[in-house]
Amino acid sequence: MKRTRITIKDIATELNISASTVSRALQDHPALKKETKDAVKALAKKWNYRPNSMALNFLRQTSSTIAVIVPDITSYFFSATVTGIQDIMASTKYNIMICVSNESFEEEALIIEKLSQVQIAGVLIAPASTTVNFDHIKTLQKNNIPLVIFDRDCKGLEAHKVLVDDYSGAFEAVDYLIKSGCKKIAHITGDSNLSTNNYRLQGYIDALKKNNLPVIQDFIIHAKGFKHEDGIAPTEKLLKSKNVPDAIFAVNDRLAVSAMRTAKKLKFKIPEDISIIGFDDEPHSAYFTPALSTVWQPVYSMGMLSARILLHDINREEGEDFELRHEVFKTELVIRGTSISI
Repeated sequence: MKRTRITIKDIATELNISASTVSRALQDHPALKKETKDAVKALAKKWNYRPNSMALNFLRQTSSTIAVIVPDITSYFFSATVTGIQDIMASTKYNIMICVSNESFEEEALIIEKLSQVQIAGVLIAPASTTVNFDHIKTLQKNNIPLVIFDRDCKGLEAHKVLVDDYSGAFEAVDYLIKSGCKKIAHITGDSNLSTNNYRLQGYIDALKKNNLPVIQDFIIHAKGFKHEDGIAPTEKLLKSKNVPDAIFAVNDRLAVSAMRTAKKLKFKIPEDISIIGFDDEPHSAYFTPALSTVWQPVYSMGMLSARILLHDINREEGEDFELRHEVFKTELVIRGTSISI
């Protein structure tokens, strides 16, 4: 059975009036007779008419849709961030449209191209790890579409930004490992295009230098991605080498968990033989044996603040002076069973 949607034109044909009259009647226009408005509303109710919000937005040159562009929706990090955004938007007239770039610059650029062709109230974006050119994001700004960049920085791009202090989080984690007695600390990092990876790598390096430990390039391993399977080969390379590290600081929890599993398979005791610290504090991290030490970051709060900043930008008066906001959340080191207590 074919499902059809009742339109304003259907109501107009039934009542033998114009579609514009039906539209005005549904908006309770004062210039129309009461009888006309009552007839239109009664038929609309009888036929269960629902207005096409996209069409109305087009006519009014406005939109009630906010696009959220994320690299991945399956990870705890981005699902929690989106939940924070949704919880703020729930009490407003705005709906959110979730767009997933799959860590692809090409897909991200295509998403933004499509968004630029429709009415959109604003955009929240965490750029893909392969995004190094920001011209497509600048297109949104040229079209006067309010924009907030969150989690991943776009260096040189002037926009509202809500980030986490990745550098300090990494520095604190590595400094702790050193204070716990570790001297040969390896780092499993990710794509060097990504700001979060670079900040965490720099925090790792500076913590070693502060404690007068050498930066060994063979101890810095780049994983191909952020999934559990991407941490296996880097960990095997480290633990099967002639110079075996006594600690691993991983750029995220998924890689850290993979390092744990791989170390156990190779008969390493955790944390006696090797300490491991991750980054993110995903909910499952506390339930492994041993429980994973990690760096907590306020992802839900990041989503909420990003949404609030965007709403303020959308609703500001035309011509109103405003300053770009650059907010940075602090992290917190969470010590559990994969590192030695001090």
